[in-house]
Amino acid sequence: MLKFTAVKTYALPILSGIFIGTSYIPFPPWAALFGFVPLWIFWQRQTQLKSVIFGGMTTTFVFTLIGFNWMTYLLHEFAGLPWILAFVGMILYALFAHTFVVIAGGSWFLLNQKLNYSPALSVGLMAIITILSEAYSFTLFDWNFGYSWFGSQMPIYQLAEIIGFSGLSAITLAFNLPLYLAWQWRNEQRGKILFSAVISIFVLLNVGGLALEARLPKTDAEFNVLMVQGNVGSMEKMAAETGDGYGQVILNRYLSLTHETVEKYKNQKIDFVFWAETAFPTFLGENLTPQNDYPRQLRKFLKAHNVPLITGAYSVKFPEKLLTNSLFLLDENGEILPPHYSKTILLAFGEYIPFEKFFPQIRNFLPPIGHFARGDGATMLFNLKGLKLAPQICYEDLFAYFSRDLANLGADVMINVTNDSWYGAWQQPYQHFYMAFARGVEFRRPVLRVTNTGISSVSLASGEILQRSPINEQWADVYRVPYLKNPPATFYQQWFYLLPILLWMSFFSLIILAWQRRTK
Repeated sequence: MLKFTAVKTYALPILSGIFIGTSYIPFPPWAALFGFVPLWIFWQRQTQLKSVIFGGMTTTFVFTLIGFNWMTYLLHEFAGLPWILAFVGMILYALFAHTFVVIAGGSWFLLNQKLNYSPALSVGLMAIITILSEAYSFTLFDWNFGYSWFGSQMPIYQLAEIIGFSGLSAITLAFNLPLYLAWQWRNEQRGKILFSAVISIFVLLNVGGLALEARLPKTDAEFNVLMVQGNVGSMEKMAAETGDGYGQVILNRYLSLTHETVEKYKNQKIDFVFWAETAFPTFLGENLTPQNDYPRQLRKFLKAHNVPLITGAYSVKFPEKLLTNSLFLLDENGEILPPHYSKTILLAFGEYIPFEKFFPQIRNFLPPIGHFARGDGATMLFNLKGLKLAPQICYEDLFAYFSRDLANLGADVMINVTNDSWYGAWQQPYQHFYMAFARGVEFRRPVLRVTNTGISSVSLASGEILQRSPINEQWADVYRVPYLKNPPATFYQQWFYLLPILLWMSFFSLIILAWQRRTK
C-alpha cells in the first residue's frame, strides 16, 4: 500500500520521465515538446523543497533508465564489472547523471519563495531555469534535446546553422511552456488558441528549415574516400595492446579490407583511405623508433597501392613521455606528414583521473586507468593536396565549440575516428552517430566518421547522411563526397554566444522584474 501511494504521489514526475526517455534517439521525439509539462505541474503544486527535489530525481531516474541504459553494458565491458554490479552502477548513474532537472527545480523553488513571483512569472522562471540548467550542467555524455530532431530527420534541425543544436534544445524546452499553459487552460478558449498557435509555429519552423536547406550554395569540388571498419571489438583491442600477438591479425584485417575495396573500385580514383580510432595496432610517431614490423608493412602497402591514409594509432607525447590517442596522415609512400593530431578532450576515468594533477596519490586508490597526455586542442588541420581536413577523435565531436574552432581555421571537411565497441549495439551507437554529424549541419561542412565496430558513414553539409555501415561487421566502401572549398561561416559560427547571452538576459530580467514587483 505504501509503494502504491508513493507511485501515485510521483505519478506526474514518472510520466515526464517516460515522455523524455522515449523521445530521445533511437526513439522518435514524439513527446519532446511537452515532456516536462507533467513535472512542472507537479512542481507548481509543492510547498516543500524536498518534494520538488524528489520529483526531479524521479523524472531523471526514469528517463535515464529508458534513454541511457547502455551504461550497464559499458560498466560490464569497459570496467569489467559482473552484470549484477553493472546493473547497480546503472541505478546509481540514473540517480545522479542528469542533475540539471533537480538543480532547475530546486533553484526555481527557492527563487519563487524568495521573490514571491506571480503565477505567470513563476512558470516563465521555471522554463528559463530548466533551459539554463540543461545547457550548463555536467554530463558524462553531452547530449541535448535538439539532436532528436536530426535523428528523426525533421526539417527543423536545419535551424542548427543559426542557433546550433543547443539552441534547438532550448527551443524544444521552451515549447513546454505554452503547452503547459494550454493544458492549464484546456477548458477555455484561450487554451485552444494557444495550442493551435504552438502547432502553427512548429510547422513554420520546419518550413523554415526546408528553406535554409534549399538556399545552401552549390558545391564546387569533390573527393573519393575509402572508409574501412575493421570490426575490432574491445577484447581484440585489449589483446593487441597487451602484446598477445593479436596486433598482426588486426593489421592484416585492415590491409585485406582495404586491398579488396581498392580492387573493387580499381577504375575509380581513390583520394585517400580512412581507418578508425587506434586502428593501426601499435605506435606511430615522427620521432619514434618502430617497435615491430608493422610500420614497414604499412609503408609497403601504401606504396604498392599508391594511396594516402588517415589512421588512428597510439603515440607518445614528449617530454611527458605519456601515451596519446592520435590521428596520423600518411602520404602514398607511407611517410607520416607532420604534425599528427592527438586527442585533447579525454574521457574521465577512461583516459585520465580527474584532479590527479593536484592529488597524484589518487591513482593509488583506483584500479588501473589510462594515463594519457592531452593534445594541443583544435589548433591544426590536415592538408591533403589542398583539401583541408579537421581532425577529431571519439567524443570530441560532441562539443560544438571544438568544431567551431576547427571551422574558424578554414576546414573544408571534418573527420572523426571513433571506437564505440564498449557500448553495445542498442542505443549509444545511434545516439553518438547523429551527435557527430550534427556538427556538420551547424557549420555546413561534410563530416566523415569511421568507427571500429559501427556506425560509419558520411554526412554532407546539408545534413544528408549517405550509406551507413552495419554494426559489428567488417565493412569497407568508397564515398564520393561533394564539398565547398573555403565554405563561408554560418550564423552560428559567427554568433556562437548570442543565444546564451539572450537566455541569461531573460533570466536576470525575470529576477529584476520580480524584485521591482516585491519592493512596490
